[in-house]
Amino acid sequence: MVFAEYGPRWKLLRKLSNLHMLGGKALEDWSQIRTVELGHMVRAMYASSKNGEAVVVPEMLTYAMANMIGQVILSRRVFETKGSESNEFKDMVVELMTSAGIFNIGDFIPSIAWMDLQGIEGEMKLHKKGIGNSDGEKLSLVNVKALLLNLFTAGTDTSSSIIEWALAEMMNNPKILKKAHEQMDKVVGRNRRLEESDIPKLPYLQAICKETFRKHPSTPLNLPRVSTQACQINGYYIPKNTRLSVNIWAIGRDADVWDNPLDFYPERFMSGKNAKIDPRGNDFELIPFGAGRRICAGTRMGIVLVEYILGTLVHSFDWMVPAGTGELNMDEAFGLALQKAVPLSACLRPRLAPNAYVS
Repeated sequence: MVFAEYGPRWKLLRKLSNLHMLGGKALEDWSQIRTVELGHMVRAMYASSKNGEAVVVPEMLTYAMANMIGQVILSRRVFETKGSESNEFKDMVVELMTSAGIFNIGDFIPSIAWMDLQGIEGEMKLHKKGIGNSDGEKLSLVNVKALLLNLFTAGTDTSSSIIEWALAEMMNNPKILKKAHEQMDKVVGRNRRLEESDIPKLPYLQAICKETFRKHPSTPLNLPRVSTQACQINGYYIPKNTRLSVNIWAIGRDADVWDNPLDFYPERFMSGKNAKIDPRGNDFELIPFGAGRRICAGTRMGIVLVEYILGTLVHSFDWMVPAGTGELNMDEAFGLALQKAVPLSACLRPRLAPNAYVS
């Protein structure tokens, strides 16, 4: 669906995905799955905190999100426990997103594309023939399609990277974390876990999510658009089949649009001209999911997952940099998705009553 041409087939794929997984009614239908799987992750983090172990955040997030999506589209949990299998799955997804976003000079200078200077096309051909450097079992094309690659990669990697960046920014800015804790304690208290129904009452959490969408969009370059026919826009002639990439990352850091764009400052969305800005594609200053007819089909799901999971993790724990680590590494890794170059590790301290981690 992601790369399908606009037409009857794309419309059908979009309709089916909205009907069964990504639409408003579908999201309500599997809300209990989100609650249960998030409970598994929180309990695992709680156990690690009691043992004095640091938590590798992206590993935990991948484990939880893969199981959420697995239950929706496969009617089963993908991983029973977090371990080598879930880590291998995450590595596979990261490799896919990195490879998909790699700079290929032949895409920009078609006259030399046949030379395959970087060997990218050759690697793809070897992989397709099954004679690459892999000792694993070969998968047929039918097997690959059965994995529902679009839904798994989009659902696990993009949302988890946003949550990871948000936590890293709050660990770097303890005042923001403290302010979020104070509002959550007033609204939710400390005797139970945060619920999805609490989120509309937590404007500061929503502002943190928007600020993360702005500064660290999960897809820094929106998926390419292709013109289906020649046209003129603002005096520019656009030939048919022209490929266009929107630099969402640059829009979010444009000093003409945002004050102090390099600062992580959720308060910018709490009042003034930015208070009503929404990430669902209607405000072009903030388009983490794209905009228009081809906006990400998982926009609703992405916002729900980020707000609910991030809110639960922030409410449930104090987040601290492991001793001896020094400052957090905030470097970005290049790829189709905006990953942290160094995965986030954190030491946790439980904030809630012990029974809140059992339910």
